[in-house]
Amino acid sequence: MILRKGRLVLLVLLATLFCVAPLAAQTKLLRFPDVHGDKVVFTYGGDLWLASTSGGSATRLTAHPGLELFAKFSPDGKWIAFTGQYDGDEQVYVIPVGGGVPKQLTFYPARGPLTPRWGYDNQVYGWTPDGKSVIFRSGREYFDLGDSRLYTISVSGGMPEALPMPKSGAGDFSPDGSKVVYSPLFRDFRTWKRYEGGWAQQLYIFDLKSRAAEKISEDPRVQRDPMWIGSKIFYSSDRDGTNNLYSYDPSSKKTEQLTHSTKWDLRWTSTDHKAQIVYEMDGELNVLDTSTSQSRHISIEVPNDGVAMRPAQVSAAEQIENFSLSPRGERALFVARGDIFTAPIEKGPTRNLTNSSNAHDKWARWSPDGAKIAFVSDLDGEDEVYLLNQDGSGHAEQLTHGFQAMLYAPEWAADGKHIAFSDKDGKLFVLTLDSKKITEVARDPGGNLRDYTWSQDGGHLAFTLSNPNGFRSIYVWSVNDGQVHRVTSDLFDSGDLAWDPDGNYLYYIAAHDFQPALSQIEFDYAADRGTGLFALALRKDVKNPFPPESDEVTLAKEGEKPASTDKTKPDEKKEEKKDEKKSEKPKEYIRIDFDGLSDRVARVPIEGDNYEGLVVTKEYLIYTRAGTPFYGRDSYPPANLVLYVMKDRKETVLAENVRAFVVSDDGKKVFVHFEREYKLFDAKPEGKANPKIVSTANLLVDRVPQQEWTEMFNEVWRRYRDFFYAKNMHGYDWNALRQQYGALVPYVAHRSDLNYVLGEMVSELSTSHSYIEGGDFEMPKRAQIALPGATFELDRSAGRYRIAKIYRGQNEEELYRSPLTEIGIDAREGDYILAIDGEDLTADKNPYQLLRNKANRPVQLTLNAKPSTDGARRISYRPITTERNLIYLDWVNHNRDAVSKATNGRVGYIHIPDMGAAGIREFLKFYYPQIRKEALVVDVRGNGGGNISQMLIERLHRELLGTSFDRVSDYTRTYPGVVFYGPKVCLLNETSASDGDIFPYMFRQAGLGPLIGKRTWGGVVGITGRGPLLDGGTVFVPEFATASVDGKYVIEGHGVDPDIVVENDTASVISGRDPQLERGISEIMKALEANPKKLPSRPPDPVKTPKR
Repeated sequence: MILRKGRLVLLVLLATLFCVAPLAAQTKLLRFPDVHGDKVVFTYGGDLWLASTSGGSATRLTAHPGLELFAKFSPDGKWIAFTGQYDGDEQVYVIPVGGGVPKQLTFYPARGPLTPRWGYDNQVYGWTPDGKSVIFRSGREYFDLGDSRLYTISVSGGMPEALPMPKSGAGDFSPDGSKVVYSPLFRDFRTWKRYEGGWAQQLYIFDLKSRAAEKISEDPRVQRDPMWIGSKIFYSSDRDGTNNLYSYDPSSKKTEQLTHSTKWDLRWTSTDHKAQIVYEMDGELNVLDTSTSQSRHISIEVPNDGVAMRPAQVSAAEQIENFSLSPRGERALFVARGDIFTAPIEKGPTRNLTNSSNAHDKWARWSPDGAKIAFVSDLDGEDEVYLLNQDGSGHAEQLTHGFQAMLYAPEWAADGKHIAFSDKDGKLFVLTLDSKKITEVARDPGGNLRDYTWSQDGGHLAFTLSNPNGFRSIYVWSVNDGQVHRVTSDLFDSGDLAWDPDGNYLYYIAAHDFQPALSQIEFDYAADRGTGLFALALRKDVKNPFPPESDEVTLAKEGEKPASTDKTKPDEKKEEKKDEKKSEKPKEYIRIDFDGLSDRVARVPIEGDNYEGLVVTKEYLIYTRAGTPFYGRDSYPPANLVLYVMKDRKETVLAENVRAFVVSDDGKKVFVHFEREYKLFDAKPEGKANPKIVSTANLLVDRVPQQEWTEMFNEVWRRYRDFFYAKNMHGYDWNALRQQYGALVPYVAHRSDLNYVLGEMVSELSTSHSYIEGGDFEMPKRAQIALPGATFELDRSAGRYRIAKIYRGQNEEELYRSPLTEIGIDAREGDYILAIDGEDLTADKNPYQLLRNKANRPVQLTLNAKPSTDGARRISYRPITTERNLIYLDWVNHNRDAVSKATNGRVGYIHIPDMGAAGIREFLKFYYPQIRKEALVVDVRGNGGGNISQMLIERLHRELLGTSFDRVSDYTRTYPGVVFYGPKVCLLNETSASDGDIFPYMFRQAGLGPLIGKRTWGGVVGITGRGPLLDGGTVFVPEFATASVDGKYVIEGHGVDPDIVVENDTASVISGRDPQLERGISEIMKALEANPKKLPSRPPDPVKTPKR
C-alpha cells in the first residue's frame, strides 16, 4: 500500500461537503415506514426495525442479506406483512410484531431481477380491513414490466386472489371494504421528478360491487400512494414542484394540500387508517395527524451493527475494468474495483498498489522502462493523471491539475518522455514529463477520441478523428514541430492504429470491403465482414511490405559470412555499457514524408472480415477476427485471436473465444482475457500449445464501504455534469443539489441506500433515463420454480386445484415452449391436480410451493378430470422458469385472431414488444407473412424501447413503385420486393416508452396512418455506457435528446399525443373488451372503404406484330 499526496486534502473536502453523521443521534435513510398506534416500522440498512412514535432507539425485527421492504401493520397491530428477498426474489411474508420466524405467503416467482426503476415485484401495500389477508401488487399476469395488478393473499395460506381491476399500481380499501382507491399505472420508483408524461399516475375509486371506476384526479403530474382514512382519501403528489401530501373528499370532490415542503419530497406515505400518516422526508420520519393536519418529527436512533458498512477485505476479481502487461510480460497489470494491481504470471506476490476505497483508479499503463505506472484517479475529487512506482514504493505523483472532466487512458511514448491522454470532450492532450507541460493536440468534433498510439520511437502520435459522415480519419501529430497531418480521407472508416517496430509503416484497420450479406427474408443487404488491414509507407523510399511473391535464387558472395540478426553496430554496443546520462544525445525521431502519404498504402493480403485490435510486432500482425453479430443472439460474438506471419503470409489462430487482449511492449507475449480467466501466450504460432493461466484470486481490496459510497456519489455527480445533454442542467443549480443530497451520504447503511440517494439527486433534473443500477449487493440465490406454462384455480367446493388455462405456445421455438402441450403430455384445461411429485395438493397449500427448486428436472403431476384419485393419471413435464413469454404470445395471438375475425382476414396485426432484440424478432416473424394483407394494425402498446425504430419505420414507409409478372405465377410481384400496399394504423398507450415513443412519432411524421390510444411515456433523451462505477454499479446519463427537423426538442416530458384518444377503461377490460384495438379495426376498415388499395392486376399481353 502507498500513501498518496492529496489524501488529507480529500478528507478535508469531504468533511466540508458532507455533514459527518453523528455517532448516536437521529439516524437517516429510514425507508418505507408504516405506523400503528404508538409504533412505527421501517426499513433501514435493508432490514426491518420497530420504534416508538415518540422516537428513541429502534429494535431490529429482521436480519438477512436480502432486502426486507414495505412493512405494513395488520389492523390489530399484532402482525407485520412485508416483502422479503429470503430466497433471492421478492415474496410476501408475515412476522409477529414482536419478532419471530417470517411466514412465506406467496411462491410464484417474482419478475426479475429487476432494475431499480421497475421497483419490486410482490410489493406489499397493506391488509384487507378484516385483517385476514395481505394486499400486494404483482406483475405475474403480464408480459409488460409496466403492468401489474393488486392481489390479496390469506395469512392462512393458499393461492392469491386478484382484485377485479385488471391493472393497478398502489391501492387501498375503503374502511368498509366495498371500494378501492387505486391507480391503474405504476411508476413509483422512476427517478424523474415533476413528470407530466402519459404514464403519470391518476387515481380512481373502484366499486367492488358495481364494478364502476370513477376518476378522482386530473392534474398532469403524478398522484401516488393513495390511503383511505374515514371519509377522505389521502395521497402524495408533486403537482406544485415538490412531493407533498393532499386529501380528497369524495363527497365534495374537493382537494386540500396538507404539507408544504419546498426542499425535500415526502416519500412513501402510509397510514394506520385511523388518524396517522407516516412519511419519509430528508431521510427521517414524520407523522401527520389527519384531524389537525399537523406533522411532527420522530427522532429515531438505529443501533445498527453495520454489517453492510463494516470494512472488510474482499475480492476484486469480478470487477476488473481493464488489464495490461509489463513491457516484457513478467507481470500482469489489472484495474479492479478502483485499485491498481500487479500480479505475477507464475510466481510471487500480487500487489495492490493503490488500495484506495476513496478513489476510483483506472486506465493504468506501464512505462516503457518498466519502472513506473501511469493511471487516472479521482483521488482529489476530479480525474487527474498520476504516476507511481511499479513496486508500490513511495508516493504517487500527481502529474496534472485542474481538469474538470472524465479522463481516458494515459498512453506512454516509447521513449518515456511524453504521455498522451484524452478527455470527455474529445480533446487529445500530450503531457511532457520533464516540464509537466500539457499540449492540446486535437479535438474530435464528435466528442469521442479514444484511438491514439505512439510511434516506436515516441516522436509521433497517431490518432483518429470523426467526420460528419460518422467515419473516422487518421491523423499524425509530431513532437518536434507540433504539427498535425491528416493521412487518410473521409471516404472510409479507419482506425485501430499500430506502428511497426522498424518505423516504416503505420498499420490500421479500415472498412473497404463491400461484399454485403443478403437477407434471408427480403432482398436487402447487411454490411458485414467489411474490414481489411492496411499499411501506410511513412517515407517515399520505403518498400512495399507485401510485394508480389516470386521464387528466386539468392547467391552468397565468396567469403561472405551469414548475415547477423543483431543489427546493433559495434560502436553502439560499446555505448550501451556507458552510463546513460553521459551518452545521451538529442534523439532524432523517424522521418515521415507526409506529402503523398495517403497514397502510399498497401493492403495486407487477407480477405475482408470483422477485424479489431491490431498490434504489429517484428514478425507478426496480431488482431482479432469476430463472427457475424446478431441482434439478440450472440450480439457480440467472441472473437478468435489471430497471428499473421508476415514472412509466410499465413494466419494462425492463437486463441478462440477471446474477449480482449494486449501485447507486451517487446512483442513477445500476448495477454488474453477469456470469459472466466486470463492467459499469457508466447507471441508465436507455437504459443497456442502452452499458455499460462494468470490467477486473479489475490486481487484483494481493503474495502471501506462508506469511503466507496462517497466516491461513487461524487463520480455520479461528475458524470452528469460532464455528459448531461443540456449544459445548463435544465436550469438547476447542480452544485447546490450535490450539497443537498451529499449530506445524506454519511448515513448510507446499505448499497441500496446509495442508489436511492443518487436516484433522488439525478431525478431533480426532471428528465428521462436517469438510471442508477446495480452495485455490490449480497443477494441470496433465487429459487427456481418448475413452471408448467399453465394457470391454476381453486375449486373451493372440492378443496382441490385444477388447471384453469394452458398456454398454447409455439413449441417450435424454445422461447415459446409450453410444457403441457408437448408431444406425449396428456394434460387438459379443467383437469384437477391431485399431487405434485407424489405430494398431495390440497386447498391449504400453494402449488408453486411444491414446485420450488425443481426447474432442472422433469416434474410429475397426478391429474384427473374429477377431484378424486380414482382413475387418475400421471404425466411428467419438462418445466420452464418463466411464463412471461407464453403470456405475451397468448395476448398477441388473441389480438391477431380478433383482427382477422372482425375483418374477414383482410387486415393484418403485429405487436412490437420493444425496440430491441424481441421487437425486431417479432417484426420479422409476423410482418412478412402478412405483407399481402389489405391493411395493417401496428401495435406498440407496452413497447419498452430500444433503438431499432428507424429500421421498422423504413420498411413500413416503403412505397410501391412498380410491379412485375411472369407466365406461370398468379401473384403480382412488387418493386420494391417487400412493400406493404395498404393503409395502416398504430396503437399506443401510456407505457409506449423511449424508442417506443419515437416510433409512433415517426409513424405520424412519415404519414403512415393515425395514432390511436393514449398519450405515451414521453422519455426520449437517450443513454449510453460510460464505464462501471467503482464497485461494478452502473449509472446512465441522459445524453442524446430527440428533436424535430425544425430544430425543436420533441416528445420529452409530454409524450406523443394520439390522433384518436381511446382509453381501455376498467369496465370494458373486465368484460373482455379492448376498446383501443376495436377502434383501430374500425378506423382501418373506414380507410379501406374510402380508398381500397389492391395490387394492380396483370396488364393485357402486348401485341408486337407489325401493323399492315
